[in-house]
Amino acid sequence: MKKVAAAGLAGVFGLSSISAPAQALTKSEANQLSYLQVKGSGFANRCSEVEGTDSIAIGGGKYKITDLCIEPMTWQVEEEAQDKKGNMKKDFVNVKLMTRQTYTLDGISGTMENKDGKATFTEEDGIDYAATTVQTPGGERVPFLFSVKDLVAKSSTAGPIKAGFDFGGSYTVPSYRTGLFLDPKGRGTTTGYDFAGALPGLQNGVEGVGEEALFDENNKKFDVLKGEVEFAVNKVNEAEGEFGGVFVSKQPGDTDMGGKKPKTILSKGIFFAHIEKQ
Repeated sequence: MKKVAAAGLAGVFGLSSISAPAQALTKSEANQLSYLQVKGSGFANRCSEVEGTDSIAIGGGKYKITDLCIEPMTWQVEEEAQDKKGNMKKDFVNVKLMTRQTYTLDGISGTMENKDGKATFTEEDGIDYAATTVQTPGGERVPFLFSVKDLVAKSSTAGPIKAGFDFGGSYTVPSYRTGLFLDPKGRGTTTGYDFAGALPGLQNGVEGVGEEALFDENNKKFDVLKGEVEFAVNKVNEAEGEFGGVFVSKQPGDTDMGGKKPKTILSKGIFFAHIEKQ
């Protein structure tokens, strides 16, 4: 993902129209809710809202970011389609969410410090990935592990955290399936068969049917890929040490344990974070 200026991040990625849900609460309001008030309401999948247009200075030393919450609100999948001239063209298409309200990342923490005059956030802990599935207009379901695991995000400019401040970087996208998963033919990485016993094509030597054509399906592996994310701040509450804004994330989808090429997923939404001096 190409780095862009903070002022243009929302417009470039179509985030200017994204706002917090109508039922969004501030962190202090959310903390007052009881378990029964949260249960079944959808609040557990919502990021808190920030009120204020202040600024938070980032000086020397280390700062602790806690309660980082990342809530996707729209998803797109890169699809290849034929245009009117017959040329194949890749473009992102809107998709429908199939997952229940368990896709928001929350409780993420890490350190932020000034390096070379710019702020650098290093993710360390929290709910930093969530299994998610979307469906394309053609009916294909695309599973992916929405993630910010091992994120290292750097700001594009020096200065305090205020409206227009942005930071971004790359993160790890673990395999959607674990090592113990078995496909419908009983093949897996640490358990199961090396190849499906009902496939005589492994011995017949027919071109396009033999072992070479089935290698990716038989040779299961735990893929660890990379994604990129950008955050743009638009609200800051200095008294509470809170800031929030919008984000856009670009990452690969599921590879079916090495059996297929992953599709590219574009997620856009809002985020919330709390910062304090260590």
